[in-house]
Amino acid sequence: MSSRKQLRLGAFMRPVGIHTAWWRYPGAYPDANFNFNHIRRFAQTLERGKFDAFFMADHLAVLNMPIQALKRSATVTSFDPMILLPALATATTHLGLIATGSTTFDAPYHVARRFSSLDHLSGGRAGWNIVTTSNPDAALNFGLDEHMEHDERYRRAREFYDVVTGLWDSWADDAFIRDVEEGLYFDPDKLHVLDHKGDYFKVRGPLNVARPLQGYPVIVQAGASETGRQFAAEVAEVIFGSSLDLAAAKKFYADVKGRMKKLGRDPDHLKILPGCFVVVGDTDDEAKAKRAKLDSLVHYDSGIASLSIQLGTDASKFDPDKPLPEIPQSNASQSGRDRMVEIAKQTGWTVRQLAQRAGSYYGNAMVGTPKTIADQMEQWLDEEGSDGFNMLFSHVPGGLDEFVDKVVPELQRRGIFRRDYEGKTLRENLGLPRPVNRFFAQT
Repeated sequence: MSSRKQLRLGAFMRPVGIHTAWWRYPGAYPDANFNFNHIRRFAQTLERGKFDAFFMADHLAVLNMPIQALKRSATVTSFDPMILLPALATATTHLGLIATGSTTFDAPYHVARRFSSLDHLSGGRAGWNIVTTSNPDAALNFGLDEHMEHDERYRRAREFYDVVTGLWDSWADDAFIRDVEEGLYFDPDKLHVLDHKGDYFKVRGPLNVARPLQGYPVIVQAGASETGRQFAAEVAEVIFGSSLDLAAAKKFYADVKGRMKKLGRDPDHLKILPGCFVVVGDTDDEAKAKRAKLDSLVHYDSGIASLSIQLGTDASKFDPDKPLPEIPQSNASQSGRDRMVEIAKQTGWTVRQLAQRAGSYYGNAMVGTPKTIADQMEQWLDEEGSDGFNMLFSHVPGGLDEFVDKVVPELQRRGIFRRDYEGKTLRENLGLPRPVNRFFAQT
């Protein structure tokens, strides 16, 4: 292993793409979002490329945009992450398996049980992406007319995290003695009843699954608001960031790691992985042409719907050929609104131009040859803009294959990315410690 700091790479698959036109790109698999054979192949390709993890974001609503945009979306049908990832666990050996679990529309006991089960089934490769679901359309699927206020969602999430991790600590690691001769299956002194009573939850426990192999599945978070940053500094071990450029990334990196120091946490126990949309070409011009082709396939109906989701307001009411008007904060995702407003200020783009960018991909993008992309990744790593990246591929399978076959070898040649996995668990591969059981001394 190189003595240089190592890149960490996740793959944002959602399960397969974030660009609204990925499924229309020449050679793409239009049905990849809901075709297990394809998704299994993608996971195995990621493992061949020594990626840390496959990340499956989740969405809890279909009717989250106007039907004119919805009919053009490949995200209307996708697998439940907690069904898909156990299946992928049987098809891979080292690849981490991270899924979103909502703290707004789920119960702590359910989340604790599912992710502990996934950790055991995968041999210690599970990760929980904590999301304080902000989509108001999702609220309508769970008996609510409106979703919770932003900061209250995080207060609930903090207690949710405490309950889930408390349930994971229900059993000591050596609780199950399984003494056949004595007929004793477990040691009652190694069982803890949580009996939690808080502002949002009342949970007796214990969990009916043994303690996760990793102690806890790796804790992942993605919020970029003030409340989200503080929450991440307190509990997260991986952050899926959203910085638009290196300058913003360095500020975010320093801020969150600085908060960790103040809390007494080791900053190295958190890996910050900004999203990175990548397009690979044999020349920089070829890569730019691929990106232009992909972006040209974004229909305005899709773009304006994506822009509306990011802004937390109906952007279709704005004049498409004028600049973006003032957009106040709302109860939706604050970081999404802030990113689009910043892009509008920096570029002076019209609403139509912003819509096309929102429908394509409006965040950090690396477009070029393997060397060009590796140069940028190395700079972000060396200048503490990130600890790696959460990769977003232009389309599948082509965009994924090109990155693994062409960019990964270049990163390995530079000594900043592994040639083989360091361990068996996701924690071991990320260089993260195994959490101590709060109720039982480690043995």
